[in-house]
Parts: sequence; structure tokens; C-alpha cells
Amino acid sequence: MTRPNLLEGVRVVDLSMGWAGPLAARHLADMGADVIKVEGCVRFDWWRGWEATQEWIDEGGAEMSPAFNMVNRNKRDLTLDLSTPEGADLLLRLVAISDVVVENYSAGVLPKLGLDFPVLAKANPEIVMISMPAFGSSGPWQGYRAYGSTVEQASGLPHQSGEESMPPTMIHVALGDSVGGLNGAAALLTALRARRRTGKGQHLDLSQSECLFPLGIKGILTQSVTGSPPRRLGNRSLEHAPNGVYPCAGDDEWIVIQVRSEAEWKAFEAASGITGFGDVADRLARWKELDDAVRAFTSTQVVELLMPELQEAGVPAARLAGGLELTTDPHLAARGFWKMMQREYVGELPHPAPPYRVGEAPFDIDRPAPTLGQHNFEVLSEVLGLKADEIAALAEKGVIGTKPRLP
Repeated sequence: MTRPNLLEGVRVVDLSMGWAGPLAARHLADMGADVIKVEGCVRFDWWRGWEATQEWIDEGGAEMSPAFNMVNRNKRDLTLDLSTPEGADLLLRLVAISDVVVENYSAGVLPKLGLDFPVLAKANPEIVMISMPAFGSSGPWQGYRAYGSTVEQASGLPHQSGEESMPPTMIHVALGDSVGGLNGAAALLTALRARRRTGKGQHLDLSQSECLFPLGIKGILTQSVTGSPPRRLGNRSLEHAPNGVYPCAGDDEWIVIQVRSEAEWKAFEAASGITGFGDVADRLARWKELDDAVRAFTSTQVVELLMPELQEAGVPAARLAGGLELTTDPHLAARGFWKMMQREYVGELPHPAPPYRVGEAPFDIDRPAPTLGQHNFEVLSEVLGLKADEIAALAEKGVIGTKPRLP
């Protein structure tokens, strides 16, 4: 089985780094597009490593990052020094015969290189380009640099996380990147469809912070209606009780329980044997006492048995899965979610299939993430038509390469 051909014939130039841009491009690669990742030997993707040393380079550190390997599978890799005339010219030649360009540089980088959208569009009027800065390409914050965690702060999400007695609390999973990558892929698919209809390319401006606003819509709406932000409640709810994460028997075993109606409460009451609490108003007023009673019950239960028992009784309940155990989860295994891939430097690693599929089978993964410059000769010769001596000259000048270099 190979990758689907949903985007067969679409060529993507992936100039992005980190998580958001490479994830958007990876979705297109997973759908069958030919994604060519372009990075430099000096200015390589920072997800290969934040601080390069010669020892790190010599030991192959640029090829060992799990994060990089996760978001760059199904891609080819071409190194180009875009600060050189040869590198910039080769990029323009590649863009001229491509369909999509993905970039998430800080504002000003591509204009400084003479490779911003007007230049790329001149090389290919039908090109679809997406820029993915943290705060968009306009407005007072357009020039600010940020990463996923700072984007999370700008979205207001931390104001809704944590306990009431605590300051705003961050989730620290760089949601700005992951959600931005999903939005980026959706935007590119929409633009490609528009180009098929109109024959025109376009420049998409995606703000990663604005991508997070739907996750924080409760805070935005509460503030606009009441003039005050919602209270931070931790796992509590102002509408339902019990509502929280409760310990189960064993080491670090937990279950989420959310009782949303009187019928569900009656079912939970019968399953747990907890008595002495009235309707939702009484349960909310006595939430601490209720939570203590629920914890006393769940702490004696085996979570793998309790979850289906409560669900069969009509009570919303779910076990909290740990990260490592997800790789052996029987449900994911039954869906063929994980695919083991062999890669140089790191050996065999599990790769998650896309969460969407056509039919019953998951999309396959053709190749693991590329090593730096792995496909230089292939792309330059087969795609751009360069001869072997021309490619050798580029390597001699340092325009291309297969190993990181210190500045």
C-alpha cells in the first residue's frame, strides 16, 4: 500500500521550520503531494536542533530529533543557501514549476532575501503561497517573533486554565503550532480548489494566534457579555457535578467523569453507591464534599473496568491514557493508526497515521523524514534539469550540502 493519490501531481515547496508550517506541508504530503523541503546547511530547520555545536554535527544530532522526524515524513529534502544568488535563483526555478509554497519565517526574512510573494508570483503567477507568522502579516504585532507557547498566551487561553486561586496557567503543548498547522493545511486545500476554478494563485496570510481563538471562545464571549473573564475553575464546572478527573486504583491511573443531567446522576449514584446528594444545585453547592466522595469510590476501582461499566450505565466517563501506552492501545492498533518506519540514525520509530482516511484503511507512509540534503541530486537533476558537474559546483561553493555547518 502507498500514499493516496488525492494530491497527485501537486508540488509543494516547504520553506517552513519548526512545527506549524512543516505540519501543514506534511498533511499535503500525506495526501500524495510531492513536498520538497528546502533548508540550508547553516540555517537548517530549528527542529533539528536549537543550538548546534561541532560535536553535535559530527554525531549526527541533526537527524535524531523526534519532533523533526514526526512532521517531515513523506517529504524530500533539498538544501539551498538562499542568501547566495545561485541558491535564490534555484528556488525561483523550483517555484516556477510548483503549485504551493509554505513559509513561517519571521516577518522581513523573505523580503530581505528578495524572495517575498510578489517575486515568487512573478516567477509563477499561479503559485499558492501561505505565510504563517505568529500574529499575521499586518497590524502592530506583525513583526513580533513568537513560538507556540507565546502564541498560546496571546490567544487568552491561559486565563481560562488553572485553579481559581492560581494565576493564568499555560498548557505548554504549543497549541499555536499544532492548531495553526491544521488550519494551514485546510487553507491550502481551499486555495488549490479556488485556483482550479479560477486559474489564479494567491497569498494566504495565517495568524497562528487567531487560529486558537475558537478554543478560547468561552472566555471571549463571557468577557464581551459580562465585562469580566470567566472564573478559572480547574476541572470543576459551574453547570455540572460531579465533573472532574478522579484517581483510580494503581499508579497514576485516572478517570474523567462528567455528569450532565439528573438521569446521568441517578445512573452514577446507582453505580457508585454514593448517596446523600440532591439535585444539581445541591451538588454544585457541595462540590468539595461530592468530589471527596467520588474520589473515595474511584480510588478503589480498576479504571479499565470502571470506564466501560459507567459508560454502559449511561454516565460519560473516559480513562486518561498516558503517552507511552498510546503506542500499544488496542483501539488504535485495530485501526492501524501506528506505522513503524526505519530511519537512518534513529532506527525504527512509530509514526501516527493521519486522523482522516478514505475508506477503512489508514493512509500509508512512504518514507521517513529526510536527512539534510538527502535528495539534492535527485531534485536538482530530475526536477530542475541540472547536470552532474553543475551540482558538484554548487556543493563546492557551499550552496548545497548534506551536513550542518556552523555560521
